[in-house]
Amino acid sequence: MSKRYCIFITALFSAFLAVFLVAGAVCPDQEFSPLENRALQQMPELSAASVLSGQFMSDFETYTTDQFPGRDAWVDLKARTERLMGKQENNGVYFCKDDTLITRFDTPDAAQVAANLKYVDQFAAKAGVPVLFSLIPGAAEVWADRLPDGAPNASQKVVIDQAGSTLTSARVYDTWSAMTAHKNEDIYYRTDHHWTSLGAYYGYTALMDAMGMQAVPLSDYTKTTRSDSFYGTVYSSSGVRWVRPDSIETYVPDDGITVTSHTYDAKGNPVEEARSLYDTSFLSVKDKYSMFLGGNQSLCVVRTPHTDAPKLLIVRDSYTDSLVPFLTAHFSEIHLVDPRYYKLSVSQYIAENGIDQALVLYSVPNFVSDKNLVWLSR
Repeated sequence: MSKRYCIFITALFSAFLAVFLVAGAVCPDQEFSPLENRALQQMPELSAASVLSGQFMSDFETYTTDQFPGRDAWVDLKARTERLMGKQENNGVYFCKDDTLITRFDTPDAAQVAANLKYVDQFAAKAGVPVLFSLIPGAAEVWADRLPDGAPNASQKVVIDQAGSTLTSARVYDTWSAMTAHKNEDIYYRTDHHWTSLGAYYGYTALMDAMGMQAVPLSDYTKTTRSDSFYGTVYSSSGVRWVRPDSIETYVPDDGITVTSHTYDAKGNPVEEARSLYDTSFLSVKDKYSMFLGGNQSLCVVRTPHTDAPKLLIVRDSYTDSLVPFLTAHFSEIHLVDPRYYKLSVSQYIAENGIDQALVLYSVPNFVSDKNLVWLSR
């Protein structure tokens, strides 16, 4: 290797570093990544304590990664390169058939699963009303035939069966069969971890069977496409940018339905505000799934024109948001509690609000990892 060539390579490398150094200094820091749907690390505060603890360097490393010039393009290039090299996974997301992205499901912590099931049973024992429980299988379970050949994928059915054989106070009903029976339909989003409105409808029919109620036939509804440009959370975390977007559709009209949200402000004070069954303002932002009920909230109360119908309380994750529209035909009030934010006694809430029946409904991936369900046992 000649001296002139070494000088050229050194100069080229130095120029490359200089370009990105200048670009990093000139480009303003971004607070949020729409593609990744998350807040980006800002410049950490320098102090003696943060330096000595190592926190400053840790935060600064994240800051330089998050604020790297052209970050989105580099993330896309990384995923494309790994795909060309034969990799079928990036950031825990499989590149699957039919333009589908599916998050890998690993074997859950057995102790956490057992504890969460115990908390559900303890809640059912003291709720004072009948309590139903079901686990919704995720796309990694129902659409396992779309996964790359040989892709590691733990069984979600094992967790569902464990619930059925463990719980004694809560009555377990079967959502797995309803979903697998329709696995050839668009029951999950291809770029998001949630079920679609169609998938939620089949989950609704399973719940109606368990409650002894008659589900409204799908043919009685008119399907409405709300968006044809939805990229969900799995797309955000995967680094993949070549798949086509999903569509968000609804079936149930929101006539005569009111929604009241209970959240907290920055100082921890309770805030009550009117929302709607479908908040279409979210269709103009990245988090389009939050169109259903307006997204995360500690407590949400849905009231329908069926004032003589029973009242239902649901301890839930976000899958329930797209299920609720179908339930409005059968209940006067639907109370939705999210254990990540709501910390008061649910049993007391049930008594004070005249709840007739309760439901604990979670997707399997969320249930096995949720560490907030201990609150149910209090």
